[in-house]
Amino acid sequence: MMLLVDTKVEVNYKDRGIKMEKIPNTVYTKEFREEAVRMVLEHNLSAYEVEQNLSIPKSTITYWVREARKGRLSLVGNTKKALSEAEMELAKVKRELAQVKMERDF
Repeated sequence: MMLLVDTKVEVNYKDRGIKMEKIPNTVYTKEFREEAVRMVLEHNLSAYEVEQNLSIPKSTITYWVREARKGRLSLVGNTKKALSEAEMELAKVKRELAQVKMERDF
């Protein structure tokens, strides 16, 4: 099972506050979504348990299950494209830069 995930955040300082932005959106494979839904529907695990096992947000799992019950799980994620190697590297560099800035400011 291939999983492309980038859930780290970039920290921007604005007006004496901290604003955190997700970079970039997480991309899950069709097989990964189907397995997560199967864990809830067939294995009777709660969304919370699946969240803990797969390290994905409970709201995402709940959304996938709802769409699966409507028969539309295969349509989820069709509008997102997989990240290229360059995009993944850029996200990694941005994440590292944000971490270094945060460490410097503390």
